[in-house]
Amino acid sequence: MTLAMDKSSIEQAVQELIRAIGEDSGREGLLKTPRRVAESYEALFSGYSKKPEDVLTVFDGENYDQMIVAKNIEFYSTCEHHMLSFFGKAHIGYIPNTKIIGLSKLPRVVEIFSRRLQNQERLTSQIANALEKLLDAKGVGVVLEAQHLCMMARGVEKQSSTVTTSAQLGLFKKNDKTRSEFLQLIGK
Repeated sequence: MTLAMDKSSIEQAVQELIRAIGEDSGREGLLKTPRRVAESYEALFSGYSKKPEDVLTVFDGENYDQMIVAKNIEFYSTCEHHMLSFFGKAHIGYIPNTKIIGLSKLPRVVEIFSRRLQNQERLTSQIANALEKLLDAKGVGVVLEAQHLCMMARGVEKQSSTVTTSAQLGLFKKNDKTRSEFLQLIGK
């Protein structure tokens, strides 16, 4: 999936949005807002131009067959329902089959999928499924904890609420001890 970002159309749409909410799009403080929004969208939605298989570096696992965990990976995403941010931490564990991943690549996979219009449930599954497929892992566990501006700044307006989602694949789903070890290692 690749997205050709049309910054000109975004700028026009933002200018129209500013007018539609009853603001003067020609006011000094808003003159450059359409351009700034278009530029920020390049970062917020940069995941559309990337694929996990393009960033993953795998190495021979040297017969390592124990769980590998990376936790507290910060992420930012945009809710597809209200186009408001949600953000939090990802915790990822996997048991290698024959290959291990470069550790910096785990946050990169999170970044690729989080920098798209998303819902937290799909984001969790996409990260887990990509890692399981690309690593041919014996098992993968992913837990996301996030705060959603659509719950904080509008709607129910609950400032301290968090949403936790999880995806368990392979041994993490089939074996209670594996799942428990993962959850213990991430502090859950």
